[in-house]
Amino acid sequence: MASYVEGTLIAGEKILHQGRVSWWAVWHLLLAGVVLLPVAIGLVFLVWAWIRVKSTELAITNKRVIAKFGFISRNTMEIAIQKVESIQVHQSLSGRILNYGTLIVSGTGTSHAPIPSISDPMAFRRAFLEAQEQKG
Repeated sequence: MASYVEGTLIAGEKILHQGRVSWWAVWHLLLAGVVLLPVAIGLVFLVWAWIRVKSTELAITNKRVIAKFGFISRNTMEIAIQKVESIQVHQSLSGRILNYGTLIVSGTGTSHAPIPSISDPMAFRRAFLEAQEQKG
């Protein structure tokens, strides 16, 4: 089964970088799942953490920035590379140490779109800047 990002690519479009949610962002769900596993409800917490990490897709292509959130319901954000004004990175102290943070994508004519708990947000920002520079 193809991912959302792969399924939305248009002719001539290539994925340059993919981001993902950090497992550190769901540490509390993982801890609760492990602690409560003997009571069987722990499995619910572990599945919840897995869904949270796996149901978010984030990519930079040579034409767009694409983000998809959700498992049952779906919310998407797609902005053409040339329409993105900035990508800001917000990291707490723990985010800096564990290398995760929130990306805030600002586009012309659109509101700020926060994308929380992304693993290695600086690499995503760097990949975006390189893609934007290539686009000219």
